[in-house]
Amino acid sequence: MTSDASSRSATPIAAAILALGVLAGGFLIGNGFARMRTADRTVSVKGVSEREAQADLAIWPLRLVATDDDLARANASLERNVEQVRAFLKQHGLDSAGTEITMQEFSVQDGRTMGGYGNSARYVIRQTLVVRSTRVDVVQAASQRVPELVRNGVVLSSGQEYGGGGPTFVFTKLNDLKPAMIAEATARAREGAEQFAKDSKSSLSGIRTASQGVFEILPRDQAMGISEESQVVKRVRVVTTVVYGLDR
Repeated sequence: MTSDASSRSATPIAAAILALGVLAGGFLIGNGFARMRTADRTVSVKGVSEREAQADLAIWPLRLVATDDDLARANASLERNVEQVRAFLKQHGLDSAGTEITMQEFSVQDGRTMGGYGNSARYVIRQTLVVRSTRVDVVQAASQRVPELVRNGVVLSSGQEYGGGGPTFVFTKLNDLKPAMIAEATARAREGAEQFAKDSKSSLSGIRTASQGVFEILPRDQAMGISEESQVVKRVRVVTTVVYGLDR
């Protein structure tokens, strides 16, 4: 009797304890989700920084070609062309100290060993002169006078490994711009986040994550057929992405 009575009286107590445990667990879980939702209140913003930059290095390959059925005559013609190009560059202010021109890619092609040359000259000799100078404006000016060489009988074209015709203009001082541009992009991202927080009647609670985009060097004048390498003045651009937390 006593044992059964005790068992029956314990059952409601155990049930009550279990119910309280479930309620408490539900309360804690509910609070946990509430905190998670609060913690997940964020805003992702992007900040952009742009600068104009002047190229500080010019690379100008000039490929010379001479052809003849006689190898000695073809080589002599090539040598004359090389001297004409050197004189042309010196006349326009380049390589006066003998340090801005290098000779590259000398090759001789025998049409007979290539399986026949038809009506073309048997020998084709190629030689590339590469102008490499920090005097970008001088190189640019000289490159616009190339027709003078053509009128004198010099056969040339730009080296293919450097892209299209004309000099390639390079900006090498990107690292000098990076700190200020990153700071500017980050500041603009924060301005956007602050405006969003104001509009949503919230306040920023700090940065959750941040990522810096790739620095891009773009042509200043973006139009069909214009490449960045062909322009002396370029546009440097970077985008940062920042995620801020939001408080009520």
